[in-house]
Amino acid sequence: MPLDALCLSGLVHELSQAAAGAKIDKIYQPGRDEVVLALRSPTQGNVRLLLSANPTHPRPQLTRLSRENPDTPPMFCMLLRKHLAGGRVLSVEQTHLERVVTFTLEALNELGDRVERKLVLEAIGRRSNLLLLDGDGRILDCLRRVDSNLGSGSANQRTLLPGMFYRLPQPQDKLDPTAQDRAALEELLAQAPEEAQADKWLLDTFGGLSPLVCRELAWRAGGSTDVRLNTLGESGRKKLLDSLEELLESVKEHHVTATMMVKEGKPFDFTFFTPGQYEGSLALEDFSSFSELLDRFYEQREHLERIKQRGQDLIRSVTTARDRTARKIAHQEQELEATQDRERLRELGDILTSNLHQMHRGMGCLRTVDFYDPEGAEVDIRLDPLLTPQQNAAKYYKEYNKAKTAQEMLTQQLEKGRRELDYLNSVLENITLAEGEKDLGEIRQELTDTGYLRRASKAKGREKRVSSKPMEFRSTAGLRISVGKNNTQNDLLTCKQAFKSDIWFHTQKIHGSHVILCTNGGEPGDQDITEAAGLAAYYSQAKDSANVPVDCTQVKYVKKPVGARPGMVIYTTYRTVNVTPAEDLVRRLQNGK
Repeated sequence: MPLDALCLSGLVHELSQAAAGAKIDKIYQPGRDEVVLALRSPTQGNVRLLLSANPTHPRPQLTRLSRENPDTPPMFCMLLRKHLAGGRVLSVEQTHLERVVTFTLEALNELGDRVERKLVLEAIGRRSNLLLLDGDGRILDCLRRVDSNLGSGSANQRTLLPGMFYRLPQPQDKLDPTAQDRAALEELLAQAPEEAQADKWLLDTFGGLSPLVCRELAWRAGGSTDVRLNTLGESGRKKLLDSLEELLESVKEHHVTATMMVKEGKPFDFTFFTPGQYEGSLALEDFSSFSELLDRFYEQREHLERIKQRGQDLIRSVTTARDRTARKIAHQEQELEATQDRERLRELGDILTSNLHQMHRGMGCLRTVDFYDPEGAEVDIRLDPLLTPQQNAAKYYKEYNKAKTAQEMLTQQLEKGRRELDYLNSVLENITLAEGEKDLGEIRQELTDTGYLRRASKAKGREKRVSSKPMEFRSTAGLRISVGKNNTQNDLLTCKQAFKSDIWFHTQKIHGSHVILCTNGGEPGDQDITEAAGLAAYYSQAKDSANVPVDCTQVKYVKKPVGARPGMVIYTTYRTVNVTPAEDLVRRLQNGK
């Protein structure tokens, strides 16, 4: 993970300056693995401290991103409120070269006495955890309780249960690079295998260093991230140790830079220095603080993860319905393919009718001239020996009529099935745009209304209708742009709220949101059109594509067919704008800058 022990030390220094002395106003637990403390900082005013124990991206940070909280707080959140509400942050400390951060707090107990409490965040991958300790170091509770006597844990597995004394995680069997003087480092390097890669040797020997840091040190020493020790030479080896000491010294003196690597416009990685190993292959972006960087880096992926967690039942239901519909369409297409030769059945019936005099009951086959063949070739026609000649001819006509009727019905059913498949795919896309429980509730409501989810019998006649708001943006010229987050909002925007003179946008033959550019009765500029089209492309299935075609037309040319599913419309008199979705554009228009 990018947040290694050295990078974490820069973040902890930042948090210590902002949070030390801050009062805890409120405590929330918006997700299963994350806690947010609303603080009043003496230096920065009102701030939100995020403590994430998510296995894929654990971290402490100040955050400006709002997170929707559940209607009922989890038990761990209630416990934190009981022990920490109204308390004060005394210090923020990192266990040396470990991804463990301790927040020492002062709070009031039930008797009104001041007591010490500690929040310990272990940001160690899949074993990440958040623990609340009393003044004696006993565990009051934790996000993930661990009983070493259960399961198949390692011999060093700790017991993390209420009432137990807290023990730090078992340290890695590696050396502390900050505890080695230059002579010790030179001796370690001299004993290293000559064929070893420099970055692998650093990673295997010293704790606290991430693979990215080790590759950077190798690159600075030998000009390549995979350089081997035997090719470095004396000067290269000296440069390797010099670079290591310089990096450690910069961390010790807090001379770090929050830097994010960007690949194809998307956050790729981050670190605490300006890396040179990518040599222009990745864009570098510096931030004023690690917290600002982390908000940017994890915003999109955490949003998708939260939606996946909260909307798992919706995703499962819609995916099941979609797969069932797709299988049905495939089967109907096979049946339709079988009806393509129906005209031949009619022709064979005509040939039999013309040759009734040559046939008699009991014949299994008739060989005669095929007068439908331009060359007059002979054809063998199978007969049912149990039927009369007239009945055999009638059988072919009957099969022809059956195939003709089947073709008409299957064509209608396939058209209906494909519309259904399009609708279900659009719902899946809408789920990814949901920003919280309210948006998911609106989608759940839509699926209930359309019959894909069963309505609870107890709720009939008295359930509350959920309503959320579309996303709002401002073009550079100041025009309002509305973006629907689900099919219900798309219908509302396009069919009820938009004026006939407003401009409607949608990706061409690609599932996505309805976008409305409010013209205020005027004529929008080309930049307004391009920006609104960019939003339509970004909030669609073509988000990660380039040169996306977006159709746009006045709302008066957009119609909703009678009986169509939510969000389904037809339109005429349009033009197409090709744009490339860009996250920077979305952020700029969202902020109205």
